Amino acid sequence: MRCGYLPERSLPLANRYVFVCSVRIENEGLQAAQVRSHHWIITSSMGNVAHLHRVGVAGKQPLLRPGEHFEYSTQCVLTTPSGELRGTFLLQRPNGHAVEAIISPFKLAPLHSVN
Repeated sequence: MRCGYLPERSLPLANRYVFVCSVRIENEGLQAAQVRSHHWIITSSMGNVAHLHRVGVAGKQPLLRPGEHFEYSTQCVLTTPSGELRGTFLLQRPNGHAVEAIISPFKLAPLHSVN
């Protein structure tokens, strides 16, 4: 996952900081898996937490065979100039078995910020 700050869409005086994230989901397993849903946990630098649950990704539920990938972009809006994004994808194998893929925390901050 790669995220970048969008100053042209942000309004710092209104506490609105917009980031775009490019997400790549790759099936590294030995069986096909279909993306059923995702859950993002967005935390501002002030500790405010928002949960976003959605069916599929980008309006789709792609079926990924071993070695295949799916890429999409999404936006994340914070009320502070920095924060963190993490979450999970729920995938389902053809036999009905569900697998949860964890997305490790990813820092959101404008390029000019000091961490």
